[in-house]
Amino acid sequence: MNDLAQYLPDLIMLICAGMFGGFIAGLFGVGGGTITVPVLFYWFTHMGISHEVAMHVSVGTSLATIIATSLSSSRAHEKRGSVDNDILKVWGPPIAVGAITGALIAGMMSGTDMRLAFGGFLIFVALYMLIGKDGAVLRQSLPSVGWQRFISWFIGTFSSIVGVGGGALSVPTLAACNVPMQRAVGTSSAFGVIIALPGAAGFIISGWGHEGLPPYSLGFVNLMALVVLLPTTALLAPVGAKVAHYLSRHVLRRIFGAFLLFIAAKMLYGVLSV
Repeated sequence: MNDLAQYLPDLIMLICAGMFGGFIAGLFGVGGGTITVPVLFYWFTHMGISHEVAMHVSVGTSLATIIATSLSSSRAHEKRGSVDNDILKVWGPPIAVGAITGALIAGMMSGTDMRLAFGGFLIFVALYMLIGKDGAVLRQSLPSVGWQRFISWFIGTFSSIVGVGGGALSVPTLAACNVPMQRAVGTSSAFGVIIALPGAAGFIISGWGHEGLPPYSLGFVNLMALVVLLPTTALLAPVGAKVAHYLSRHVLRRIFGAFLLFIAAKMLYGVLSV
């Protein structure tokens, strides 16, 4: 009990991060991992966990959290008819294979490399939020099934490496192929489940018995953080999904993009200044 009490301020921070991450997942379809990974990383390093281990545990725990977030968010979108099952059938299997591939690759990467990958990913998402246009169409339909499978495999792979649900990559990709934005967001929320389940399992296996793990860890998935984040993210994801259908997101996109740029700069500075 005393061990948990000393982490109380940090647990409160995790609760707030989980609520915000769940809301963002439902609102933008970008996945709560953009919020939970950096928060978890700084929390673990504050606990004295090495940077090398902290990043792996942050990504693995984020993927486990996304299971609940994506389930909650995708159900909310499905009730509004914005999940395209035809796309899901084609993209789902390659995304799952990609998630396993990404977990295996991440297990061989150093913590520094993973921080660089995540920082670069945040910059991409931030620029998309700041200067990208919802529904920008590059082609009038989806490419051939072969290309769709390759693209979805890549999305699953990279998303698993950085601990996100894949929406930041799949939403603009689907929208660029003339899929309506609300359907792109709704379908991408379902991709999160397909990425998170095998991805989290891979991080548990690759981190099993690893030295220097935080207390209450199962491989590279921390159960203490998971217990806090699961209910908070799942609680707010439907709220974000509901708001996405009624609220103009122009200003919110810009604010969120600037916020992600700040997080990316802080994380990359910590790597490059060493």
